[in-house]
Amino acid sequence: MRLPRCCMGLRRTYLVWPILLLLLVGAALTALLPPAEDQGGRGVLGVLRRSTSQQDNPAQGRHSDSTEEEQRFTIIIQTYNRTDVLLKLLNHYQAVPHVQRIIIVWNNVGEQTPLKLWNSLGPHPVPVVFKEQTTNRMRNRLQPFPEIDTDAVLMLDDDTLVSAPDLSFAFSVWKQFPDQIVGFVPRKHVSTPGGVYSYGSFELQDPETSGGDKYSMVLIGAAFFHRRYLQLFQDQPQEVHALVDETQNCDDIATNFAVALYLRKHSTGSIKKPSGVFVKPVDLRNLEKDASSGYQGMWHRPEHLLQRSYCLNRLTQIYGFMPLCFSNLMVSQFGFPSYANHKTRG
Repeated sequence: MRLPRCCMGLRRTYLVWPILLLLLVGAALTALLPPAEDQGGRGVLGVLRRSTSQQDNPAQGRHSDSTEEEQRFTIIIQTYNRTDVLLKLLNHYQAVPHVQRIIIVWNNVGEQTPLKLWNSLGPHPVPVVFKEQTTNRMRNRLQPFPEIDTDAVLMLDDDTLVSAPDLSFAFSVWKQFPDQIVGFVPRKHVSTPGGVYSYGSFELQDPETSGGDKYSMVLIGAAFFHRRYLQLFQDQPQEVHALVDETQNCDDIATNFAVALYLRKHSTGSIKKPSGVFVKPVDLRNLEKDASSGYQGMWHRPEHLLQRSYCLNRLTQIYGFMPLCFSNLMVSQFGFPSYANHKTRG
């Protein structure tokens, strides 16, 4: 039975109006999103957005879709006394798309790597390379290994499991911000009236009931960054390397300092880019309790937070000023773009 033409016209009208309504609602929600704030009073999105000019985006050397190496990334995992957990992580990250190679920084000095065991469980789609170290140092992982042939590096702690969808999404975000650290763990420095800095955690708060929070660092224990920053870390003053070796800590803070200083030097304009971009994870797990060795990470040490506050102040002394700047941008896989630091309207 055919419907009259007038009825067909009404059906089309009923289909069009809901679509228009959805578009209007989306535009209204985006307009209600409060402006991000930074030290200069201008929007953080304007600071972070990828520039079309290579001069304003120092890490962007070619178009993102021009070569194979720009569509893939290299994973670096430094490990110590967690071989059983490491094998679980290797099995998990084999299934993550776009992985070119996995480099294991083997800090168990004098002990044989599990490479033969791993190969016996193969074949594996992603090659694994073990880099045996002569000393157990935190900064061993920040070396420009010759096996790295991709622009993007994903650095992971040896007890951190991040889901494949989270990593794929974060990699896509990094392609938009390739000159910054893009990761899942934000932290901040807190200044005191006496000019001393302390190390602070980041609290994601309800924008409707509280003032929110900001971050000034993205830790490299679960983060993407450009491989050039590995060499940049090596080129830092020897006092920085000595500080990391003295504390067996703070290599991630020092990396954020190095990136912030690099961006300050190479970016055009008066707006300061933060060292990192925070991606809110959906499924990030700590597998420390699964390790049969019982070895606990450094963050369990009672002096951990004091050491990190000490590092903030010592690095500021070495460079003569505090280069870190705050950001409140939070990138999520779901919903509209949002900020980690909302201010109540009124």
